Amino acid sequence: MSRKNILRSSSTLVFFTFTSRILGLFREIVKAAFLGTTALSDAFTIAFLIPNLLRRLFAEGTISAAFIPTFKGYLNKGSKEETAQFLSAIFTFGVTVFFGTVLTGMIFSGVLVDIFGPDLGGDISKEAVFLTRIMFPYLAFISIAALIQGILNSFGVFGPSGFTPVLFNLSFITFAFVLSPYTANPARAIAIGVVTGGMIQALFQVPFMIKKGVKFSFSGFKTAFTHPGVRKVLRLVAPTMLGMGAYQINIIVTTRIANMAGTGIVSSLQFSNRLEELILGVFIISLSTVILPELSADAKKENWESFNKNLIFGIKLTAMVSIPATIFTLIMRYEIVTLLFKFGKFDDESVRLTAYALLFHICGLFFIAISRILFPAFFAQEDTVTPTVAGVISVIVNIVVAILLVESMKGGGVALASTISAAVSAFVLIAMLTKSGKVKKEGIKDSAVYSLKLLLIAFLSILPLYFLKDTIYDVFKEIMIFPGHFNRIVTELIPFIVSTFIFGSCLTALLIAVKDENTVYIFNKVAGRLKWKK
Repeated sequence: MSRKNILRSSSTLVFFTFTSRILGLFREIVKAAFLGTTALSDAFTIAFLIPNLLRRLFAEGTISAAFIPTFKGYLNKGSKEETAQFLSAIFTFGVTVFFGTVLTGMIFSGVLVDIFGPDLGGDISKEAVFLTRIMFPYLAFISIAALIQGILNSFGVFGPSGFTPVLFNLSFITFAFVLSPYTANPARAIAIGVVTGGMIQALFQVPFMIKKGVKFSFSGFKTAFTHPGVRKVLRLVAPTMLGMGAYQINIIVTTRIANMAGTGIVSSLQFSNRLEELILGVFIISLSTVILPELSADAKKENWESFNKNLIFGIKLTAMVSIPATIFTLIMRYEIVTLLFKFGKFDDESVRLTAYALLFHICGLFFIAISRILFPAFFAQEDTVTPTVAGVISVIVNIVVAILLVESMKGGGVALASTISAAVSAFVLIAMLTKSGKVKKEGIKDSAVYSLKLLLIAFLSILPLYFLKDTIYDVFKEIMIFPGHFNRIVTELIPFIVSTFIFGSCLTALLIAVKDENTVYIFNKVAGRLKWKK
């Protein structure tokens, strides 16, 4: 796939993903307003965390690492009957495992909460158990949605799966406002919105799948559990289960460490992490989603030259987004957290805790983003062992560093441990990728030099804002146009927009001045399209 096609495909997905992430941001604002960084917020965070962990295995891990490469193989064979049999078998197998896990999780919710949040306290712990039981069915619905997404992505259809998170966020927000007056607390209303949102995500994609002519049904249990395609998926995903086990241990340990650091630390870390994921989700995840099927096709054909070009282009494009975003967030972290979350129960202390965690979280953005691009390079070659090894190593590093730093740095120590482990994971993946010989070291070195160049450019671009930021905010601080919280449009939103414009303008000017390859390419494409329209 050419740079032009990658950009075109990812831009479609970026549009929908950007919309969903904006709503996702509003979702977090709503959650912050209703729950703040209170003990109830910690209970909700832990309750939602439990089914979300398994989602990473059933949805993200299985689909990207095992299902798409296997399904692409059936599509390349061209036999509609074999493809339908495989889909029927994998669907039956998946539904059985998904709902079986949900039932087990609901029964043992008390045990799970004791593992993840042993220091929540009596009443809050009981509430966390109740919330966990409400939200566990979300796991089954989102896993089915991911399976359908994998089918559509394999056909080169990315729009519907990019749009479904919009529906989830709308469900989350709507139930928070509409149902909260009728439930014992806002967390329960939000939990019902989570489950409903997961169900909608699955149902919304079905018509698009039918439109592609995909047909399958339930098969017999024996067929589902013995089908060669299902066995291949399980064989590919088996190593990721080891990695998932290590990841779960990582989450359990770090959550317990954060919980022992004080009330609100778990929630502040989640709010900080959400801001990091906002940047990842808008572009990086979209790009990795688009690249995987293309890298899989290159690997199947053993077209390693095209494989290298697509991968290096993806890495450079990732650096172009993540490095400037990191520098900007470092300087503007307090202003960002205040603007987005300081409503209702999210007070000055909540801002301080979240901004402190964000200081260390955002430093790992580049390494996490790079890993999101490198993982598909291994999955495309049906190699799930290497990413698992890298994952296990990073988990060990994360736990050890978190234990060493949490006493002196509290939530910041846990966030910094996450960043260090992300860096370790990225370096391990790069080392193993180049060792295979299928990815040229020259390309990786070129990407590293490009990333360092972008770091310098981003640093130079932020200098004007660094000196002007306080002056910009002081200008708008005393202006009172709107009543109450609405005046934040003037005192916080407008100066933030001005600050963003200053940084963006400096960054763009420098990128054009040094004739950055990707900037020039994108600029020429946009200019050419505008000229064509005229």
